[in-house]
Amino acid sequence: MAAQERHKQEIPRVSMTDEEIEAANLEPAPQLNSDIKLMEYTSEWAVVFEAEAARMGDRLSALPHRVEHTGSTSVPGLPAKPIIDILLIVPDSADESAYVPALESIGYTLAIREPDWYEHRVLRRPALGPSAESVNLHVLSTGCPEIERMLLFRDWLRVHTSDRDLYARTKRDLSQRTWTYMQHYADAKSEVIADVLERAGQSTRAHHES
Repeated sequence: MAAQERHKQEIPRVSMTDEEIEAANLEPAPQLNSDIKLMEYTSEWAVVFEAEAARMGDRLSALPHRVEHTGSTSVPGLPAKPIIDILLIVPDSADESAYVPALESIGYTLAIREPDWYEHRVLRRPALGPSAESVNLHVLSTGCPEIERMLLFRDWLRVHTSDRDLYARTKRDLSQRTWTYMQHYADAKSEVIADVLERAGQSTRAHHES
């Protein structure tokens, strides 16, 4: 099957077991064994994103790509972990040689490889300053359905206060629990995220049909 067709197949995201989390991480998965420390939104997160996007653009100039700010740090008004989530869209995320060496040259390290979930990759870069501890760089292929979901969720929360407040309350409540892995915290938000995406999708479809 061609790479583009493979990446376009729908692959539901399900909660990961400890074993699956460890298998996806190239090094031993960092354990929290604690609650989650959230920060109030700061516009400095957008500044960090723009700087990182520019650095990536310089290194990946020969590769067709797109860079998007995603996650809670991309939504004004949302509390978030001081970790900037960035989405890098490339022709084939499984082709690590096309982008990993270039990103390693500016301080990124390949941390997660998920061949069974859209060939998802995560690279990380630490020590960005007081407002942002690090970057989680998610890499997906052009046409991957997860891209549309990530951007729809971000764009919907940016303009719909009630769902943004709902998500903020969910994050605050869940952050007070003790989590072994950060992924467990992320998985615990999936039901609320699915509900928000359903409303966003219905609204988008109705707009297109009107």
